[in-house]
Amino acid sequence: MSTVRRLIVIVLFEGVDLLDVTGPPEVFSLVQRETDDATGYDVVLAAETMDPVTTSAGVRILPDITFDEAATRSIDTLLVPGSVEVDSQRRVHALTDPAVVGWVKKLAATTRRVTSVCVGAHLLAAAGLLDGKRATTHWSTAHQLAADHPLIEVDADPIFIREGDVWTGAGISACLDLSLALVADDFGETMALRVARQLVMYLKRPSGQSQFSVPLEPVSTTRRIEDLRHHITRNIGEQLTVADLAAHAHVSERQLTRIFKTELGVTPSVYIESARVEMARNQLESTDATLERIASTCGFGTTDTLIRAFRRTLDTTPTEYRRRFRAGPG
Repeated sequence: MSTVRRLIVIVLFEGVDLLDVTGPPEVFSLVQRETDDATGYDVVLAAETMDPVTTSAGVRILPDITFDEAATRSIDTLLVPGSVEVDSQRRVHALTDPAVVGWVKKLAATTRRVTSVCVGAHLLAAAGLLDGKRATTHWSTAHQLAADHPLIEVDADPIFIREGDVWTGAGISACLDLSLALVADDFGETMALRVARQLVMYLKRPSGQSQFSVPLEPVSTTRRIEDLRHHITRNIGEQLTVADLAAHAHVSERQLTRIFKTELGVTPSVYIESARVEMARNQLESTDATLERIASTCGFGTTDTLIRAFRRTLDTTPTEYRRRFRAGPG
């Protein structure tokens, strides 16, 4: 009988994001349910003191051990969650407490594997653990991570990235995907899929799956661009040329392109294609509609155009995407 149990230490500090802390242990705990032996994980929460820690959601959590005690343990995986503040203009900024950064750096030095959840990547970065590496974080703080740490290759698209024994995850629910990937790395794909089934996560998404989703883009600052976005969504199956959108907004095509680039960072054509791909993804995941039907309802016109858009934006085909991500009965 196997008795290997891997110690996972989750870093706690004031203001930490609650789901970053509670999500991964739910995944790890199900490994034990899916096996008959003693193999699995021991998860402990570590903080500077044994005092209760108040999370960003206002829920208080009790640490299991202090950082000092954690430093004496044989840690398999150090899991680092994050914390943010939102300014008066609703802009999100990741926080990095120097004391916590120091402990992360110290504990990571003797840990087999280091992972960050969501904006926890900023703590790994401040500890120098991501220099020269490719890393991800929540899309809302990706620019901050890149600006603060130019030695890191920041990629805000994937839901998680592995660079050797350093893993970074996007946010927020992507902590479950990252945790499942860790389970797969430790106990194999079959176990990870069984755990995903227990979580009613029909899709075990790979690291290359994008965290990008059209509805999750930052809300723009002008009513005109919001009206255009809603107009695109309502008429996604129509032709939707730049000229049509410019006429709807009562501006020139040149001015429309400038508005989109300023507000959303992309051209109108790129945004329209992204919106169509997003709708097609949803239909591929949740319906049995043919590719011809999806191409028509999403405004691609032909299946060839649909396939080219998927290859360009997701580096896969609609058929392969459906095979991997089609939601089925539990």
